[in-house]
Amino acid sequence: MTKVLCTSVNHLPATLADGERAFTLFKSAKRAGVGTIAQGWRGSLKRKGFAPSAQAWDFVQFCLSVCAADLCCLRNTSADGWTRTIELTVGLHEPLRWAPWKAHVEQMLKVLTGDYWTLHFVEGGVAPPNGRLQPMAHDCISLLSGGLDSLVGGIDLVTSGRQPAFVSQLAHEDSERQRRYATLLGGGATHMQWSHGINFTGRREPSTRGRSLAFYGFAVMAASKIGSQPVQVFVPENGFICVNPPLVPGRVSSLSTRTTHPLFMAMLQELLEVLDIDVRLELPYRFKTKGEMLRECANQTLLDTVASDSTSCGRYRTYNRTHCGRCVPCMIRRAAFLAWGHGRDRTTYAFPSLAGSDKSSGPDDPMAAALAVLSVREQGLDRFLGATLAFAAPGERGSYRGVLQAGLGELEALLQADGLL
Repeated sequence: MTKVLCTSVNHLPATLADGERAFTLFKSAKRAGVGTIAQGWRGSLKRKGFAPSAQAWDFVQFCLSVCAADLCCLRNTSADGWTRTIELTVGLHEPLRWAPWKAHVEQMLKVLTGDYWTLHFVEGGVAPPNGRLQPMAHDCISLLSGGLDSLVGGIDLVTSGRQPAFVSQLAHEDSERQRRYATLLGGGATHMQWSHGINFTGRREPSTRGRSLAFYGFAVMAASKIGSQPVQVFVPENGFICVNPPLVPGRVSSLSTRTTHPLFMAMLQELLEVLDIDVRLELPYRFKTKGEMLRECANQTLLDTVASDSTSCGRYRTYNRTHCGRCVPCMIRRAAFLAWGHGRDRTTYAFPSLAGSDKSSGPDDPMAAALAVLSVREQGLDRFLGATLAFAAPGERGSYRGVLQAGLGELEALLQADGLL
């Protein structure tokens, strides 16, 4: 078990338990071996007129603390090389509000990261920023990552007459792209780009299954500046990736990312509600494939102009900020462009065809996709899915089944076009 403590500088103990990792929130302790989270961010928020409720601020502190634990606890030192046992102590401004929901939050994190979490909510959080509140003239929040789905989501909202405020999590390769998209969609002046700013000595865990919690924390922070309640937070993600069915039996659970999985999102929504945070998470494309999102986008001309500039690749840095063309996100992207229409994909791929592409950099994703398609052909979709849709309410299970069937159909068309099937 790895122990992690995240608290304010004033509540940091003089000595730490053997092997315990510690982080201070928003201010450096200037102590060897103690990491920092979002140093200086609280002051920046205050200057910019943020005055969130105590419960919203504690949610942000919790999200950033989970991200810190996720980054400093290495998977390859665990018994099976993946599943970790993490004991996380989080300093909060109002810890008693969280105490009754300890088991719920632990289970929610297990769904997200695949690990076993033990949580302790204690005194020691930083007080919320008390800026002079300056409400924004927006009616919702939309997450803007620099990816294709979030681009479509922003276009659709603006075209429908909504006034979204765009929130981004800074990423080295996407930061400028995020700013361009926000400006293109009329929200450049109020675009919020934030980083979790987690710094510590030692190795970092690269899987970052918990990273999305920072994004949700930032969304809640942004929502605190919108006057009308409840605030809708749009999470634009296609349904195939939301569910992210394992293409082969070995990719079960969190080996496939659960960032927007409907089960995790429902548990997160329940947590927001019991904490009295008036935010409603929306997954508007949970029953759409990526190809359907492109075909049905409300402004086809604008989308065609910028779609190929977006990023999707899971190995973007590995290939020097170029799409590899063969990882699962790249295949779903290419399949979506193919479903959208001939000639629209002007993306540069390291491997423009799946046939003969090099698999030395990681798992053989094209082979996994081909095996999935063949399995559906031979045994049927329901046998392939197994218990994948056990999370879904009976009234929605057919819709989720439909989007997975259509998504596999788009992948099959790509595999056929590249000569793998």
